[in-house]
Amino acid sequence: MQPPDAPTAFLFKLWPWIEANRNRLIVGGVMVVIAGLLVWFYVSAQEQKEIAAGTAYTQLALSVPETADPGQWADAYLKIANEYPGTLAGRRAWLQGAAALLAAGKYADAQAQFQKFLDAHPDGDFSASAALGVAASLEALGKLDLAVGAYQRVVQGFPDVVAANLARLALARIAGQQGKLTDALNFYETIVRFSPPGDALASEAAMRSVELQTKLAPAKSTAVKP
Repeated sequence: MQPPDAPTAFLFKLWPWIEANRNRLIVGGVMVVIAGLLVWFYVSAQEQKEIAAGTAYTQLALSVPETADPGQWADAYLKIANEYPGTLAGRRAWLQGAAALLAAGKYADAQAQFQKFLDAHPDGDFSASAALGVAASLEALGKLDLAVGAYQRVVQGFPDVVAANLARLALARIAGQQGKLTDALNFYETIVRFSPPGDALASEAAMRSVELQTKLAPAKSTAVKP
């Protein structure tokens, strides 16, 4: 008689325990199957939700006329965000709605929506954009000190280079308005230094940097005269 192989021998030894615990094993197996089905249903539902959200987002972009009031855009996008929370399209619609509020001149409402998004998604793909929206809303409200702090948080708190450079442009603009031309120049030069060649923001920063250097040159030449 051929001796049983190792797996068969192990199963032979385990069989009495299997027989003794048959009901428990059956229940456990059923629970595993149920858990698997729940996961499958959840993933399937999420996929369907993502598809529906993406469809609604696209249809809105195609259906609302370009001449529509920004307030109408805001309401439509925020409706999608509320109907499809937790989806990529829903998050995009939320930011689009907040941006439309900003364009409509509803600065306080825009700030509130950008801040709510940032609180809900502090480390998401669009978090830097939301933080930038908060800062822009504060600037539009005339709260320059708070806006400067918000722009600085965009620069220091997020890895998004584009958002950081947009924040630096805003900081340079505010510094220029306040007569802090050297600070403004430093912001422009930083954008140029850390941007890839041909970058549109870097080109704009370089142009404004030259303009500021021209303004500062007479002051510097006067300062060195005996």
